Amino acid sequence: MDKKQLIDDLLAVRVKSPLVQNITNYVVMNNTANALLALGASPIMAHAKEEMVEMTSIVSALVLNIGTLSNEWVDSMILAGKTALKKGIPIVLDPVGAGATSYRTDTCLRLIKECKPSVIRGNGSEIMALVDSDIKTKGVDSSVSSSSALDSAKYLAKEACAVVVISGEIDYITDGEKVIEVRNGSTMMTKVTGMGCTATALVGAFLAVNSDTLTASANAMAIMGIAGEISATKSLGTGSMQVNFLDELYIISEKEINRYLR
Repeated sequence: MDKKQLIDDLLAVRVKSPLVQNITNYVVMNNTANALLALGASPIMAHAKEEMVEMTSIVSALVLNIGTLSNEWVDSMILAGKTALKKGIPIVLDPVGAGATSYRTDTCLRLIKECKPSVIRGNGSEIMALVDSDIKTKGVDSSVSSSSALDSAKYLAKEACAVVVISGEIDYITDGEKVIEVRNGSTMMTKVTGMGCTATALVGAFLAVNSDTLTASANAMAIMGIAGEISATKSLGTGSMQVNFLDELYIISEKEINRYLR
């Protein structure tokens, strides 16, 4: 990874404060909004179909997260996604729980087909489920390692013409040919709800300031991992971890990037 580009992207987010629209789930709205604010971006959590075209037209990135799925929200996602696609606004899809039910998997495949997301970010099981319908996930948690899903991610990236990000002990970011590995983070992050959803939102913020989708995605995951890794060392448990993580996103600088990036 290019540390200078990572630092430049982080500064760009803080200077430009891009507006990132999130059609996301009830569980993580507050977490996601606060993480984007701590990073320096500007979140908007809008999902009403009646305002989708107007709202999506003014944002710098669109994040679609199917965590708490409903038909009404799917309609809004499709409308927002098509609007973003038409206007050249980057889209990030988080296929939460793909593989747990056919409804979730089919919805993700529909979003990929109709909205053509720039990035698809999920855990190993979710990414594999989008390639093989026989793969089943453990609710919204992964039952396989990120490395086990790498071949599926490469295939999906080529089929969807998107960058695919697999979160895990090692984060893999691929366009189907190139693969970037990010080896930062902490196992404590898996015990805090919404960390994956937060990663997806951060990818949206970085896409808003860097048109190189592969690099922007990798840089977002690096910042996520470094902040998580540092905050875990300062936390007594998962409660303080959530607060410390936001603090680290807020104060992270070139110094931490140079010291921790792996």
